[in-house]
Amino acid sequence: MKRNIILPLIACLFAAGMLSAQERIEDVMIDGHVLQQMITEEGDTILMAQLDDISVTSPRKFANRDDYMLYLKYRRYANIVYPYAKEAIRIFRETEHVTTTMKKREQKKYIKDLQKQLKEEFEDPLKNLTRTQGMILTTMIERELDTSMYDLLKNLRGGLTASYWSTLSRFYGYRLKEGYIVGDDPILDAVLEDFDISYKL
Repeated sequence: MKRNIILPLIACLFAAGMLSAQERIEDVMIDGHVLQQMITEEGDTILMAQLDDISVTSPRKFANRDDYMLYLKYRRYANIVYPYAKEAIRIFRETEHVTTTMKKREQKKYIKDLQKQLKEEFEDPLKNLTRTQGMILTTMIERELDTSMYDLLKNLRGGLTASYWSTLSRFYGYRLKEGYIVGDDPILDAVLEDFDISYKL
């Protein structure tokens, strides 16, 4: 019985000894990030940092050169729209959180004011996107939120606005009501797997 208690105690003491052997020193700022420094028993300095998630995938295989060229094109465009998609998801998640306790009227006013602010900030750069870039941006958002852009517009701005944009989008070859469907475009699916636009509060 005593032996069973002694082993965990020795392990705890060993762990405590390891921690005390590392001396915490002043934090350091690198590229705008505050990192903690630790000095080991041997005098080495270790920087402690939390790294962003990364996506690791195996090399892609394509049926032909055209598919490969399309993949490169989609990837290039996805890199262009990625910051906008990431920001859109952040704004959506924060708005969703802030408006949960609001009354319907307050929600409408908040969203209207936010829309005005976002229009001033993003209208010009988004106007310069190509049709394919706009489609990839929309698809990225739909994939992350698991809902069609039509339903998002309907919930945020009402059915009339959603119908207007749905009709307009058909002229550009996109159906807002259908949204993103996995498997419709395997090459686009492969590109989207490489981009993480999730945001947690």
